[in-house]
Parts: sequence; C-alpha cells; structure tokens
Amino acid sequence: MSIFKEAKGRTLYRMMSISSSLAFCMYGYDSGVLGGLQETDAYLKALQYPKGSYIIPMIASSYTLAAAVGSLTVMMFGMVLGRRYCIVLGNVCAIIGAVLQASSWSVPQMIAGRVGFGLGYISCTVPTYMVEMSIDPKARGPEVAIQCAVLISGIALAYWVDFSFTRMDNQISWRIPIGLQAAFATMSVSGMLLLPDTPRWYYATKRTEEGDNVLARLHGLPLDDDRVQAQKEEIQASIRLEESEKSKFNMSLLLWDTTDLRSGRRIRIAFLMLSIKQMMGINMMVYYSPTIFAQVGLSPFLSQLLAAVMMTIYAFGTYLLPSTIERLGRRSILLWSAIACTILMLIFVVTIGLENGTLATQCTAVAAVISFMFVFGYSWIGITWLYTAEIAPLKYRHVGAAAGAFGEWTFSFFAVFGGGTAITNFGWKIYIWQLLSCATAVVFIYFMCPETNGKTLEEIDLLFAVDSVRDTILADQIIHGHKGEATSERIERVA
Repeated sequence: MSIFKEAKGRTLYRMMSISSSLAFCMYGYDSGVLGGLQETDAYLKALQYPKGSYIIPMIASSYTLAAAVGSLTVMMFGMVLGRRYCIVLGNVCAIIGAVLQASSWSVPQMIAGRVGFGLGYISCTVPTYMVEMSIDPKARGPEVAIQCAVLISGIALAYWVDFSFTRMDNQISWRIPIGLQAAFATMSVSGMLLLPDTPRWYYATKRTEEGDNVLARLHGLPLDDDRVQAQKEEIQASIRLEESEKSKFNMSLLLWDTTDLRSGRRIRIAFLMLSIKQMMGINMMVYYSPTIFAQVGLSPFLSQLLAAVMMTIYAFGTYLLPSTIERLGRRSILLWSAIACTILMLIFVVTIGLENGTLATQCTAVAAVISFMFVFGYSWIGITWLYTAEIAPLKYRHVGAAAGAFGEWTFSFFAVFGGGTAITNFGWKIYIWQLLSCATAVVFIYFMCPETNGKTLEEIDLLFAVDSVRDTILADQIIHGHKGEATSERIERVA
C-alpha cells in the first residue's frame, strides 16, 4: 500500500491509468461477451429456451437502460461522490451483476444481473478521471485514446473467449465467459481504493490541501515549484471564472443557452455526439455480428469466426489513435472518418441488399463492414469519450460526461434492442438507418464541434466563452503561463 501513497510523477499517473483501464476493459468485455453466446444451445437451455423474437435482444440490451439511469445518477450526485468513488461504485455494481448472470437459470435472473448501474458510472467517469489528471495538454488525448483502446480490446477478448468456450456444449461454455468480467472489476476497484481523486475535483470542492498534494505528486515536484504553482493558479482561475458567471447553469439551458461560458451548449454537444455515435450502429455490429455475417450468406462457424476476427481488427484500429490524435486533431479525424464510414456503409448496404448475391458481393460486403469497424474504432471510439469529457466546464464536467453517457446508453438500447428485432423482421434494410446516421455525423461535426487539440482544459473554457469573457482579467490569468505573449495574442491562440 505504501507504493500507492508514495508514488509520484509518471508512476502515479500509470497507476491511475491502469486502474481506469481495467474498469474500461471490463466495460468492453461486458458489452461483447453475450454476442458470441446468446445463440448457443447451452445458454438457451439454461434460460429454458425463451419464446418470442424480442426476448434475446431484451436480455442483451437491458443493461443499456440501467446504464442510462446510472448516468443520470452521476449527473445529480457525481460532484458529491467524486470521480474516484463513481468508478469504485461502478465496479462494485459490475461484480454483483456478473455473479447474478453467471449463476442464472432463468430469463428474469439474467435480466436482473444485466440491469446494473455499473457501466453508467464507469463510462461517465473514467474519461473524466484521466482528463482531469492530465498535467500536459498533449498527453491528454493519447491517454484517453489508450483507455478506449483497452475498452475495445475487452470486446475483442470477449469474442475470442466466447469462440473458445463455445466449442464445448455444457453450461461452463457460457458461465465462465460471463463470470470473467468480475475479475477485471475486482482488480480495478482494488487499485482505485488506494489512489487519490483528481486535483481539479479537490480544488472545485474547496479541498485545497488535498488538491495541492495530488498536483505536486503528479508533477513529481515540490508544491512551491513554479510549474506546480502556475497550473494551480490556472485551475483556480478557471473555477473563479465559472463562479463569476452572471447566468448560472440550470437544466433549461440545455435547450436555450445564455451562460457566459456556454455550458448548456457544451453539454448538449456531448449528448448529441455520443447519441449520433450509437445511431451509426456500432453496438448493433458488436452484438449481432455473427447474425450479420449469416445474412451475408456465410455458415454459422465462419460467421462466428469472422465476428471474432472483425472485433480484433476493430480493436487494432483503436491502437493507431494515440500516436496520431495530437498531430491530426480531434475534429479532422472525426470529420474524415465519418465521411469514410458513410461510403463504406453505402457499399455494404448495396452489396448485402442484392437479391442474387455472388461470392464477389459476399466478399465485398464482408470487406466493407470490417473496414467500417476499423475506421470507426480508430476515430469515433476514443475521440468521442475524450471530447465530451474535455469540453465541459470543471464544475459541470460530471454533468457533461453523464449527458454524453446518457445519450450513448439510450441510443445503444435503441440500436441493440430495436436493431436486434429489426434484423429479424426487416433484414438488410435496417442498415439504411446506419447509413443515414453516418451522413448526419458528417454535418454535425462540421458545424457544431470546434477543435480542442493542444489546449488545456482551462483554455477550452475560453474557446466556448462569449467574446466579453475572453477579455476579462480572469481569462488572462488562465493563460498567464504563456509568457512573452501579449494578452490579445494569447486570446487569439486559444480561439
């Protein structure tokens, strides 16, 4: 335990990153584990061969509604609980849920195990935790991108575990894969209980001494070092700027924003970005990839194998983002990838919709959908969680993260439950919805999302602020660390 208390600099940051990554890996694993199990005979036998085309999709998607409720809970109580305890609470809920699912012998018990609030807490808070721990603007993007790469690796791992265990035909074939998610959550919660919260949360809640301690440890420098003091003043100036707003934030401002820092607009962007991400159909692809390949005309064995391969390529795409995000920028990656996803989904819809498909059209459809997953994994997985966490003001960052996660989980339910039944009833036509959503994403990014690349969290406040705020003394204090620049030059650089 002493190593956790004495750790500083990159060592402390790595410990925080690993504990957060384990929570996100569990999140990804939980999202993917049922995809390769829900059509197996052993699983269906344990659930007494449920009747009705809606039951299996309901089981798969039930956790998304609970996660949406969990996100709303973070919106209300996240500032009181803190970033760290939200992650701890999420992991505890996940452990309980995993035990209930792995021991299930009925549909109600399985749904009860799936209906846990854990993923809502975790998805809201892990990106916020790592974003607020950042002391270098250029490290923030790659770090959150790595967290999200681990998340998708959890999905790929789940599919390979499923593929391995479902070669058996007994109850172990599905109970062990489902129960394994508790292992990730247990390791994550063990680490988080020994780690501190973020310095920004400590300062925002007036726990200055604890904030000083964590900030100095993250820098690996004494508290009185100029670099530590400069960042402390930058954070506190941002807090004072938020507190000085004439128009205080309330929920009605999500519809019509009159705040100086455009808090409502920023939270609205977070909600819409993650909602559109789900409408592009990524979770439907994750949950029903074996069914999708079967629709192309492939055998059950080949469909399940290709599903595992596709999830691996999907995960591989996420690992290319950390090294390129700071060079290419958040906005440009999202914009161009949305264009690429639109084209690939168009190819997939055309080829899968042909009445007399051939081997060539099958190969084209498979190549298009796997390429879609690779491009989506590279871009929209990591950047959306990063962008929604970093654009919200400090005191409302938990609200912004929760609003984004609420959009993610609400529309994930529509995609997984609605998409699951629609695949059965409408076939290939359901993918037209994904095609139109990809096109919508292009328009949304182009008109609504400014670039945040290379800016501190405190500078992002000024990026969204009304013009009058940018000229205030407090705004000058936020960017005081860039010595040698005139105030007007600093403001121009931030804008």
